[in-house]
Amino acid sequence: MITKRTLAHFPALQQAAAKTGSVPTVKNYINGEFVESSTDKWIELRNPATQELLCMVPETTQEELYEATRLSKEAAKEWRQSTVLARQRIMMDFQFLIRQHQDAIAENIVYEQGKTFADAKGDVFRGLQVVDQVCGLTHMLMGEKLTVAKDMETYAYREPLGVVAGICPFNFPAMIPLWMFPLAIATGNSIIMKPSERDPGAMMLLAKLAAEAGVPKNVLNVVHGSVDCVNFICDEPDIKAISFVGSDVAGKHIYTRGNANGKRVQANLGAKNHAVVMPDASKQATLNAIAGAAFGAAGQRCMALSTLVLVGESKKWLPELAERAKQLNVGFGMDPTTDVGPLITVQSKERVERLIGSSLNEGANVLLDGRGVVVKGYEKGNFVGPTIITDVKPTMECYREEIFGPVLICLTVDTLDEAIELVNKNPYGNGTAIFTNSGPTARKFEHEIDVGQVGINIPIPVPLPPFSFTGSRGSILGDLNFYGKSGVQFYTKPKTVTSLWKESDADHTRSSVSMPTMS
Repeated sequence: MITKRTLAHFPALQQAAAKTGSVPTVKNYINGEFVESSTDKWIELRNPATQELLCMVPETTQEELYEATRLSKEAAKEWRQSTVLARQRIMMDFQFLIRQHQDAIAENIVYEQGKTFADAKGDVFRGLQVVDQVCGLTHMLMGEKLTVAKDMETYAYREPLGVVAGICPFNFPAMIPLWMFPLAIATGNSIIMKPSERDPGAMMLLAKLAAEAGVPKNVLNVVHGSVDCVNFICDEPDIKAISFVGSDVAGKHIYTRGNANGKRVQANLGAKNHAVVMPDASKQATLNAIAGAAFGAAGQRCMALSTLVLVGESKKWLPELAERAKQLNVGFGMDPTTDVGPLITVQSKERVERLIGSSLNEGANVLLDGRGVVVKGYEKGNFVGPTIITDVKPTMECYREEIFGPVLICLTVDTLDEAIELVNKNPYGNGTAIFTNSGPTARKFEHEIDVGQVGINIPIPVPLPPFSFTGSRGSILGDLNFYGKSGVQFYTKPKTVTSLWKESDADHTRSSVSMPTMS
């Protein structure tokens, strides 16, 4: 969606948007230009709060995908020769431009994805933090050197892979792309990005800013589409690695097909994030944290706190939690009073409501039912209100499935050991949290829980970029995670050199006294 604010900042992005009565088309970004696809297959993009048709997204043709890859390959040959200092300077300019245009990008996210404006700004900011970290990339690319014999040295350093690709989900249209392409570019690669066909606008705005910051043409290309586009990326020999965040079905397909074609793949998949509440936890702070983490972004986060495990007497807190959830306002994201926006599609709403219904059929209790919510002025929106389901058992469908909506399912156990066993039996390992005022309890949980990211009195423990995103078990495929040191390793490959230069053969010449510029 290109809003008036967006057009003011990015007038060249979608010229069709300025034509009265026309439906804008999303362009590919290839060879440094926003170009219309020649496809005859288009995907509707609708505002999830109104069902208004915002624009049409192309199914990029095979010929266009081949051309984007060919140009990316040519660009990678030259880009890899640039210095890390030159690439660092571009990233510094890029992060400055993102800060300048953060509100315009966030507004685009509200219209296309449905988040509240405040949450959309957070989406941009968490991605910006990765760009900030990339600006200090030099120390993570430093090699190693050792004298192994007289006049003989062995040294190791990392090289770019060449052409890589990023396939993004709908739920973080700014943050996830910013996990991928800045780091790939800064490490010397060219990258082809495929944003979600449901909300590609943020990526297109970021591509425009990257060009303004000095990213050369074809070092970043952006294409659109669904299954055919994904399969091309998995199969194309010149694409050496794929970064993916999204659903289990898509992620397993991409990982399997990409690996079969010799590609390096990192794939973040689904999640079922548990919060364990001990009776000694700070009650008010815990309930506020749970409500925000469960229902924020309408529950459409891979790190949403979707499952509550109440230990002992903490189960008595449920009525107060329900009262807090009732106070959250459901509505359009640009309304400053809105806490919970719409789900991304009509189909997503139907699926969430079906899973709520299935819990009742299987014997659970719906303490707070968000089905049937109607927002005045947005009656066609994909709204589901905060929902709390109690008396849930691990065999129920609502527990086994990632609901991906504003739904909190609640289980009760008697002891911490039972809680740990429950969490560890779940196949996912993205994130978990414990709420307690006991240091020994927190330490026991931290060391016995088999989950990659652990929060202690923190509901959504997503690490900041100096670390890496370390989801585990069924939540990730591939052994290299996103951003941080692990991200650098994913986008580079090691090279080790052993050299012999005999000092006795040296020709001595007059030394230069000019300051080296290192440019």
